[in-house]
Amino acid sequence: MSEPVKVSILDREFMFAAPAEERDGLLESARQLDARMREIRDAGKIVGMDRIAIMAALNITHEMLQAQHDAAGAEAIETRLRALDARIDDYLEGIEVPAELQRR
Repeated sequence: MSEPVKVSILDREFMFAAPAEERDGLLESARQLDARMREIRDAGKIVGMDRIAIMAALNITHEMLQAQHDAAGAEAIETRLRALDARIDDYLEGIEVPAELQRR
C-alpha cells in the first residue's frame, strides 16, 4: 500500500505516494537530486528551478547511461574470460601428465 512521503528539493517540499518498501529509496533519490541541484545552482551558471532540474536530470541520465555502458563492457569481458577458461580446461583435459607430475 502506498503511503505519502514528503521530500525537500531546493527548499521546496513535494509529496509523493510510495509503497513502504520503496520509501528509503525515494528519500535517498531525493537527497541526491537535491544535492545535485544545489551544486548546479551554487555554480551560478544556470538560473531558474526548471533549468536547474533539467541540467541535473541530464547529468544523472548521462551518468546512468555511462554506468550501463561500463556494465555491458564488464559483462562482455566476463563472457570472454569464461570462454577462455573453458578452452583452457578442454586443452588440459586432453594432455597426458606423467604419473610423477600428477597430484596425489
